[in-house]
Amino acid sequence: MLFSLIIPVFNRPDEVEELLESLTLQTYKDRYEIVIIEDGSSITCKEVVDSYSDKLNISYYFKANSGPGDSRNYGMKIAKGDYFIILDSDCIIPPHYLESVDLNLKKSYVDCFGGPDAALSSFSDVQKAINFSMTSFLTTGGVRGKSEKIEKFQPRSFNMGISKKAFEASEGFGHIHPGEDPDLSIRLWKLGFSTKLFSDSFVYHKRRIDWEKFHKQVNKFGKCRPILDLWHPEYKKVTFLFPSVFMLGLALSLFLSLFGYSVGIYLYILYFIIIFIVSGIQNRSFKIAAFSVVAVFIQFYGYGSGYLKSFLKVHILKEDPKKAFPELFFK
Repeated sequence: MLFSLIIPVFNRPDEVEELLESLTLQTYKDRYEIVIIEDGSSITCKEVVDSYSDKLNISYYFKANSGPGDSRNYGMKIAKGDYFIILDSDCIIPPHYLESVDLNLKKSYVDCFGGPDAALSSFSDVQKAINFSMTSFLTTGGVRGKSEKIEKFQPRSFNMGISKKAFEASEGFGHIHPGEDPDLSIRLWKLGFSTKLFSDSFVYHKRRIDWEKFHKQVNKFGKCRPILDLWHPEYKKVTFLFPSVFMLGLALSLFLSLFGYSVGIYLYILYFIIIFIVSGIQNRSFKIAAFSVVAVFIQFYGYGSGYLKSFLKVHILKEDPKKAFPELFFK
C-alpha cells in the first residue's frame, strides 16, 4: 500500500517547514509520497519544499485559490498512492505516526480513518488552552467528534485517511468550509463505506490562532451544523444543540439572579471551576487553566450563537444556505 500525504497550504511556509522536518523523523520504513498543494498563496512555500527534496519524496503544485477542500481533492487526483493521508499545514507529525497508521490498517482495514490531536510542550499557552477546549470531554469535544464511537467516527481533515476507492466514489470534499469533514464522512456512510478512529495515530495540531480568530472559527462551525442537518437529516443529534442551550441557560440564570434565584449561576460557576481544575492538572499551569476557562466560554458562545443564527435562517426562514452564509462556501 502506497501512502500519499496530501497537504494543502495557504501563505504558511513556516508551518510547512516544521511539518516537513517532522516527517524526516518518521520510523515508517516503506516508501510514501508527499503532495503539497499551494492554494493560490501570495507567500509560497516552494523554497521550503525544494530544500527537502533530497530528504523526502515530495512534489509541489501551485493552483488558484479555491479553498482547502478543493485543494485536497486536487491533490488526491494527481497523487500516485492508493491510500491518501490528509494533514493540515499547521500540524507536527510524531515519529511513530505513519507506522501507527500502517499497523492499524493492517489490523483492521477501513476506507476512512481519523486520528486525534494533541499539544506539544512548545505550544503557546493560548494554543494549549484552545487545544484543551477543543478536545476535552468536559466541552464540545463530543460535538466535534472526539468522543464519538470509535466505529462511527467523523474524521477531521487535519488528520484523516481515505482510500482511493472511497475518494473516487464520493468525489471527495464538498465546497462548504468548515463543515466539509463531517459532510464527507456522512456521504461515505451513505455509500456503504466505514470510518474509524485510530486513537494512537495522533498529530500535534498547532492552531496558529488568537481569541478573535478562535471565535470566528467556532462560530462558523456552529453555522455549518444546521446546514449539514438540512442535507443529512437522518444524522442529526440532540447534542449539537448543547452549546446553544448552554448559552441560553447562562443568560436565563443571569436574569433570574436579579430576582434572587442564584442556583443556576452557582452551577455555571461550578462548571468553570471544574474546567479550571482539570485543565490546571492536565497542563500543570494556573495560567493555562485560566486561559482554558476563556477558551471554553468563547467556544460555547461562538458555536452556540452561530448555530442559533443558522438554524433560524435555514430551518425556520427556509433560506438558501449559500445565500444566507456565502462566507461558508467556496465557488
